[in-house]
Amino acid sequence: MTKKALLSDLNPQQKEAVSHVNGPLLVLAGAGSGKTKVITHRFAYLSATQKIAPSSILAMTFTNKAANEMKERIQGLTGKTTDGLWIGTFHSLCARILRREIGKLGFRNDFCIYDDNDAGQLIRSILKEFKIHEALYKGILSKISSLKASMIGPDHILANEDSYGFDEKFARVYVRYQDELRKNNALDFDDLIMHTVKLYEDHPGVLKRYQKEFSHLMIDEFQDTNTSQYRLAKLLASKHKNICAVGDDDQSIYKFRGAEIKNLQTFRKEFKKMKVIRLEQNYRSTQRILDIADCIINQSADRMQKKLWTDRKKGDNICFCTTVNEKEEGRYIAQAIKELFLKGKYTYRDIAVLYRVNQQSRALEEAMRENGQPYRIFGGMSFYQRKEIKDIVAYLKVLVNPDDSVSLRRIINCPPRQIGVTTISRVENEARKRDESLYKTMKHIIKSSGYTNSLKDKISGFVNIIEDLIEHMDADLPELIELIYEKTGYVDWIGEDKAGNLMELISSAEGFDLNSFLDSASLYSGLDENHSEDCVSLMTLHSAKGLEFPVVFLAGIEDGLIPHFHAVKDEDELEEERRLFYVGVTRAQDMLMLSGAKKRRLYTSVQEQKPSRFLDAIPTRFYKSVEKRPRADAIKTSVSRIPLDLANSSPFSSGARVKHPKWGIGVVRDSYGETDDVKVTVNFPTVGMKRLSLKFANLEKL
Repeated sequence: MTKKALLSDLNPQQKEAVSHVNGPLLVLAGAGSGKTKVITHRFAYLSATQKIAPSSILAMTFTNKAANEMKERIQGLTGKTTDGLWIGTFHSLCARILRREIGKLGFRNDFCIYDDNDAGQLIRSILKEFKIHEALYKGILSKISSLKASMIGPDHILANEDSYGFDEKFARVYVRYQDELRKNNALDFDDLIMHTVKLYEDHPGVLKRYQKEFSHLMIDEFQDTNTSQYRLAKLLASKHKNICAVGDDDQSIYKFRGAEIKNLQTFRKEFKKMKVIRLEQNYRSTQRILDIADCIINQSADRMQKKLWTDRKKGDNICFCTTVNEKEEGRYIAQAIKELFLKGKYTYRDIAVLYRVNQQSRALEEAMRENGQPYRIFGGMSFYQRKEIKDIVAYLKVLVNPDDSVSLRRIINCPPRQIGVTTISRVENEARKRDESLYKTMKHIIKSSGYTNSLKDKISGFVNIIEDLIEHMDADLPELIELIYEKTGYVDWIGEDKAGNLMELISSAEGFDLNSFLDSASLYSGLDENHSEDCVSLMTLHSAKGLEFPVVFLAGIEDGLIPHFHAVKDEDELEEERRLFYVGVTRAQDMLMLSGAKKRRLYTSVQEQKPSRFLDAIPTRFYKSVEKRPRADAIKTSVSRIPLDLANSSPFSSGARVKHPKWGIGVVRDSYGETDDVKVTVNFPTVGMKRLSLKFANLEKL
């Protein structure tokens, strides 16, 4: 594609960002301003018009979904495959680097990657050994993750105990956790970044080689980088300074994952003569939605100023509906969705309901089930987190790396082989004495004379299966998976209901080699799934980042939820809650609906709720407040325009039998519309569903 063609459909600021070739660049990309377009066009511009080899451009983002979209767009622009190029997530690209170089850090390059579930299992086993209450394991894992994101290892804590509020038990767990990872030849997600930084800092020659390999860096969602990710980017760009960071401080919402909003400011200070370009034209939302978003975010302190605008129409006023409790809120939202769907303008997949905490989904799900509306929980369990899939992936991990004791524990008695807790404990105790992996210890037990035949018999069958499968590792991956099914009897054991997922696993393995497949499966999350079915999306505000929908409902706009009650006493956390609300508002393209409850059951008690303090920043002329009061009969609410009492007073409510002069007797399925022109949807056995205006239909109520 020519230079002219690459720049032809860009606005002036986008063109400026795309055509900037050398030196540091910060693109402050407001919500819906086309940042992915800028990144992909810039990649194509550098490679097609500046003769920069595509293989020397490192493009990093945060989700597999975003990385795949980036690859598809670049391929469309350049007409060339992106296979083998350095485009991906921080974690996947670091895994790729470590596959080459990790021997310098004392690991084998066939290391396995532990997802959060695997890491949790390892922590549990350590807590059990140390006789520490297992309920603490989630908090410990989160704390370890936070420390690794800040490049703080266990040795650093032990050497600086006063600086970290030294907790001897925690330090012991952290030290043991890292030792077990090394013994298992395994890395967790945070290790992928931390070890890559350590590789570059401890081996300057390796860093110099990669600085030469990557002449240009592009980093998406820069506001979400943590300390280790920032250090990685800084190391790679410190020689040539050709780094482009694209981000938006207004959308920094992942502090709990270690994200440092200050990285944007630090980046500006450390890379001198930086060019800053603001993308302020929004291509997503109506001006009314942007006005509300602007009112919210302008209350934030120390933000990098930008004001979003759009060529789109002003759009409808926003509605804020107050209900008596969370159940009525769910019913209000479900009914509003039903009306939108019946009017035919929007499908279910066009609609999202966003909320602050997962607990809120229960009332929403109940209301949608009552209405027979299809929905899905976005960002929930991914395909690779299903038990049957994780079991087979664990078999594959053990074949590649028999020292992976976490995966081995998962499958040693799955399907059941009479290897119970007592047997496993005996093997674990022996492994600790020998300071080796469970698998090596099992092979030792089988060959040695100092153990009972009963113990040997129990574990030899499992070891024989693994050894047999290892001999077939040269087979194509789908064939290897089928061999696992055959030799373990897993499919017969799991049953027909879940066998379909196991067949899908075989299909998903097509075209992969074993190591690449395991890396992909380990780094996959529920947020990466593509759903094409026509259903309403339910998700937390954090999960909604990067997405957009024609219609968005924001539920629970109340103090204690947004902002969350944990955040109200900390100014930094309160600012992040404000940004989270802003992110939710800017997911909406055409229609935005806000709701809250006067009373809500939160955790163990029913609490009195007040509207969110963030609403105070929005002028009342920008949104309409309505209050929904429950009635004994079926409540009909409009999206924002029908007064509730009038809507409820219609004699042609859902379920009513009516007679039409032409089509005969039918049943009303729904009623909606303006107060002076109420419309009904009627199901007639003779002609099916018909939408009619009460003013002209001459319907007779039976």
